[in-house]
Amino acid sequence: MVKQPLAFRMRPKNIDEVIGQQHLVSKGHTIRRMVEANRLHSMILYGPPGTGKTSMAIGIANSLGLRFKLLNAAIDKKKDMQIAVEEAKMSGQLVVILDEVHRLDKAKQDFLLPHVESNLITLIGCTTANPYHSINPAIRSRSHIFELYRLEPSDIIEAIERAISDNENGLGDLSLVVEKEAKEHFANACNGDLRAALNGLELAAYSTPSEDGEIVIDLANAEACMQKKSFSHDKGGDAHYDVLSAFQKSIRGSDVDAALHYLARLIEAGDLESIARRMLVCAYEDIGLANPHAGPRALAAVETAERIGFPEARIPLSVAIVELCLSPKSNTAYSALDAALSDIRNGDTGEIPAHLKDAHYKGAEALGRGVDYKYPHAYDSGWVKQQYLPDKIKNKQYYHPKDTGKFEKNLQQIYQKLNK
Repeated sequence: MVKQPLAFRMRPKNIDEVIGQQHLVSKGHTIRRMVEANRLHSMILYGPPGTGKTSMAIGIANSLGLRFKLLNAAIDKKKDMQIAVEEAKMSGQLVVILDEVHRLDKAKQDFLLPHVESNLITLIGCTTANPYHSINPAIRSRSHIFELYRLEPSDIIEAIERAISDNENGLGDLSLVVEKEAKEHFANACNGDLRAALNGLELAAYSTPSEDGEIVIDLANAEACMQKKSFSHDKGGDAHYDVLSAFQKSIRGSDVDAALHYLARLIEAGDLESIARRMLVCAYEDIGLANPHAGPRALAAVETAERIGFPEARIPLSVAIVELCLSPKSNTAYSALDAALSDIRNGDTGEIPAHLKDAHYKGAEALGRGVDYKYPHAYDSGWVKQQYLPDKIKNKQYYHPKDTGKFEKNLQQIYQKLNK
């Protein structure tokens, strides 16, 4: 018989054995309250891989002494769900733990919903995707939604020590000694993914030769079995948009180090397309007239990166990011346009002044079109005072220049002079 993986064997038997997630399972918090009150409701658990979503669901069901059935929305068919419902009808309430719940199609959902509604089935859905983006509202409205956080290194070390000492489900029968530096490497290199850490520990335990009856896992063994830091980044997932958001906000906030950190994450994920888009948006949205050269230079860096590809693409990208971060910031241009668009959409427009209307046709003058228009180039300064906005909004001011960056300071002076 094939032995189940260590991560599977070490799943918690109750919520007291759940690793981390104290904001949900510690005394006084929501899931603990549900268990203590024996009032389990359908819920969706979402968070990064390896944070213990399925394990927590199993722990909850075990703590309440409820039977549970593990299903996967992507793999299991409607027939499997029908079997689960028949089991519940025969023997009472059943907890259905549904992995990848965001992949639940309409047919399966329509079948399950009435049974969830009647509480014959208590649904615990598990997903790495943000349920507010990816799960049908009909499921969401019938479920509590709980977010699980990436585990801290201290949480991972706690789980490793538990696995080392557990004789029944863990590695306690191996006379295993894991050095402190090795534990720390497993804990840090897994990037909060407990499953990855336990897989690495298990590989090290069974592949390291014993010496004098002991298996000693040192840092070198841990590094060999973890290979490299696990990096979780699904381009279509919730975490992807969090990284992009942090990337753009770091540039806007002029934090070079943070922007380079998030750039590194995106490079590691190989997502040049998203990097390029956010850089160009930042150059015009957040820097704008404070440094108008930033846009063309960001575009040049992006085009160079696309031409040469990774790994060298990181070089022009890094140069552009440092400039974007340390450039003065101004959003005055697009803010002014947004204000104008808002007026138009709200019907606050008015009639175009007659002297600005098209006069390139016979009879225009008789209609008063173009009459009294003053041609700026006919004046020595290239400017002449006249009304351009409709009467209704003739005193409207959309553009409010900032005193930031040499270029916009010059624009500010000209703007103020013209509007005196």
